[in-house]
Amino acid sequence: MAVMAQARHILVPTEKECLSLKQQIDAGAKFEDVAKKHSKCPSGNEGGNLGTFSKGQMVPEFDTVVFSADVNKVHGPVKTQFGYHLIEITKRG
Repeated sequence: MAVMAQARHILVPTEKECLSLKQQIDAGAKFEDVAKKHSKCPSGNEGGNLGTFSKGQMVPEFDTVVFSADVNKVHGPVKTQFGYHLIEITKRG
């Protein structure tokens, strides 16, 4: 059976903006509020929630983080063809 994960992300066009948003979250801003306000991905309307997916469904750079990094921590900036992401893995297994 495939390993599944749940994650949410914030997508922005620049690394500078991504780092700034990460600082806001680290300082106590809610991930979902920041996603709704700043994310360029349609998932931003859902607080950045991407739902449940398996390895290989996302671009490789995204997959690598989601399936190897610590759960319940904000990771990034992660650069992909779409821009820069902050990724929070909410569940994996």
